[in-house]
Amino acid sequence: MLYFPRWKSFLIWVAMLGSIIVALPNALTDAQLKSLPSFLPHHKMTLGLDLQGGSYMMLKIDRAEIVKERVETYIGDIRSRLREAGVRYSGLAGSGQQVQVRITDPAQVDAAKKALNELLQPISTGTVMGTTIREATLEEPETGLLRIQLTDDGINYRLSSAIGQSTEVVRRRVDELGNTEPLITRQGTDRIAVQVPGLSDPQRLKNLLNKTAKLTFHMVDTSMSPQEAANGRPPATSQVLYGASDPTTPYLVEKQALISGENLVDAQASFNQQSNEPVVTFRFDSRGAQRFAQATQQNVGRPFAIVLDDKVISAPVIREPIVGGSGQISGSFTVQSANDLAVLLRAGALPATLTVVEERTVGPSLGADSIRAGVIAGIVASLLVIVFMLVFYGFFGVLAIIALIVNILMTIAILTMLGSTLTLPGIAGIVLTIGMAVDSNVLIYERIREEAKSGKSMIQSIDLGFNRAFGTILDANVTALIAAVVLFYLGTGPVRGFAVTHAIGIVTTIFTAFTLTNWLFAEWIKLRRPKQLPGGIRTGIFDFTGVKFMGIRRWTFTISGLVVLGSIVGFGLGGMNLGVDFKGGSVIELRAKQGDANLADLRTRLDSLGLGEVQAQNFGDANSVLVRIAAQGGGETAEQTALTKVRGALENDYEFRRVEVVGPAVSGELSQTATIGVLGALVGILVYIWFRFEWQFAVGAILATIHDVILTLGIFVVSGIEFNLTSIAAILTVVGYSLNDTVVVYDRLRENMRKFKRMPLADLIDLSINETMSRTILTMVTTLLALIALYLFGGEVIQSFTFAMIAGVVVATFSSIYIAAPILIVFKMRPESVDDASGKKAAKPADVSGGAKV
Repeated sequence: MLYFPRWKSFLIWVAMLGSIIVALPNALTDAQLKSLPSFLPHHKMTLGLDLQGGSYMMLKIDRAEIVKERVETYIGDIRSRLREAGVRYSGLAGSGQQVQVRITDPAQVDAAKKALNELLQPISTGTVMGTTIREATLEEPETGLLRIQLTDDGINYRLSSAIGQSTEVVRRRVDELGNTEPLITRQGTDRIAVQVPGLSDPQRLKNLLNKTAKLTFHMVDTSMSPQEAANGRPPATSQVLYGASDPTTPYLVEKQALISGENLVDAQASFNQQSNEPVVTFRFDSRGAQRFAQATQQNVGRPFAIVLDDKVISAPVIREPIVGGSGQISGSFTVQSANDLAVLLRAGALPATLTVVEERTVGPSLGADSIRAGVIAGIVASLLVIVFMLVFYGFFGVLAIIALIVNILMTIAILTMLGSTLTLPGIAGIVLTIGMAVDSNVLIYERIREEAKSGKSMIQSIDLGFNRAFGTILDANVTALIAAVVLFYLGTGPVRGFAVTHAIGIVTTIFTAFTLTNWLFAEWIKLRRPKQLPGGIRTGIFDFTGVKFMGIRRWTFTISGLVVLGSIVGFGLGGMNLGVDFKGGSVIELRAKQGDANLADLRTRLDSLGLGEVQAQNFGDANSVLVRIAAQGGGETAEQTALTKVRGALENDYEFRRVEVVGPAVSGELSQTATIGVLGALVGILVYIWFRFEWQFAVGAILATIHDVILTLGIFVVSGIEFNLTSIAAILTVVGYSLNDTVVVYDRLRENMRKFKRMPLADLIDLSINETMSRTILTMVTTLLALIALYLFGGEVIQSFTFAMIAGVVVATFSSIYIAAPILIVFKMRPESVDDASGKKAAKPADVSGGAKV
């Protein structure tokens, strides 16, 4: 493995230089990028909303609203068709997904069925395959009673069409705001995800997205006063609507629209030349202009109402025919409200109302703070790991540091090329890579040291060290990669960002550990031709020999069992401090605009809003406050209503730095997805270890991992630290780390089982743990150094994430020794004692191990 032809060396240099060139733009300002030659890459990683500020919203179309709209459409169609056919009927009404009508003359039932047959014809779904669906079926439960049932397939088709149309309308509305690089994507069957970086006014965006923007023009009914109609019974052809600016003002308008906003081709905010008030001018297409001209010609002197989403914007009198196809809408507009209305009209109407079921907003100042905290945490973690490696490995530590720097550069370069979004948990993934990447180097170095101590030459030791460490490193990293992949597919938003950076870090670690580090060793040997290990390697202080770890396995099993049972009982009785991700509600981070935050005054204001359980506490410093609002009853819109009240009460005195709002439907789905994610990762790892080892190893690894997950959850129960979506990412990473540690022990145990076929299993396990203890300690310390730096300097937002990982690393190290290994004895991997051919007991490990213990 120490021979590298020139072409391999060339490719390694190309990979390193290419990574530097691709990653370089991320360290430059926009002005510096412009000065670079055009042939060099200019693309940077996209910063997530938690780093640059902005808003993420999940919008949902209510299926019930689609059903209601379709039922009303069928009622209207049935009425018109039966009238055209001269069929007498009664009791035309809709309920749920069905419409029924009674034909009063039994002799006309067949004629009624024939008239309604057109409504039952299959409709095309518009796909390439020419698929059709039947939207409604007709049945006659009793003579003369016709019942039309809307099918689920038909409703699903209408819902899908509404989502597709709404996605485009939302995209046009967001684009009209002029924000850079908004991301609008369809999510599932009934949702749209909207991500707008750098958005400074999320409330304005919500106002634009919440409005259906169905614009219609109606004649005002002057046959009776609006007040009389509102208090009594309006004419059958008219309805009472209320004003948009003054909701107490009623208007009696005809139900039939003269013209709708579908015929608009343009709408702009401007000023009335006479009154200098903001107005909205509009222009129709040719068909709309013709219909508008005809309507105004026939109704000169009569008032007509301009209606937006069932609210009357204005009701001017038609002074003269409007034949130019254009006009203006006046009302109590501000400049911004006129602009917003023009945006809505230009973008078109939504087919149904969109409800915000999840919102995550980060202010630009908090984003800048997060970047600063992430960079500081990364620098501190790097320095700690570098110092640690230099102290304990000397020259070998220098080689590991070179590999680590290249590893980080390659990770950033790949993220840049993929166009990935870097989030704060993504930075945490890079910091974690810093801590865990040296694990591969430690495995190789300890193997080299072990071979050298057994008397082999330097070249043989290095060659065998790389060869024998390869399988262990591969198994350990693949198990961690499985957890990262599951996290990516089942996670959302920032959690996915962590999964991506962690997965890329695992892949680049394998490359730098085996290809780059191997090449560095080859170049060192070529230049220096060493005969022995270089000075400065001090890891021998962690060498263990003859320690009987399995001698206390019954005690450790008992203690672990009691702690696990206590964690389960605590979880059942007290539960965890669940964040809004899992129980719904709102989390708002505020910063006082002047001076320190007054918690007493803040709580008084919030209590007066009638929002139920509200908590307010200092967050980080004296002028920052974290407000938690319990989930509101009353459906998906209740959370947004509560947030609007809080904004109205506090926005004059406080800056809204971060807002997280999760509705009940989303929180339930996140809980389910999180559970499936952990179980899916465990199953995937079980299959892999079963494939690579024997079934006892797979069962032992999974039981040890379950032990680690339960204890980590127990730490959340005892500490009361908030358990949120990033905590799931932490647990899955602990799963990967736990398996990493366990696989290292298992791999050495499997190797020793081949060497010492007659040794009792307990002694074999003790021997294997002793030989790998130096690696276990070194890896745990380097990982903890990086995590502690992340916990202390990474900011408040991810403290629960790093706390869980710190606890998980300690628990995982314990379980790899005292849970995963002794379980093999329970499952009788090998009999407790093995006799040799002469009938004597097999030698103890100290007599047969031969080589040095590492």
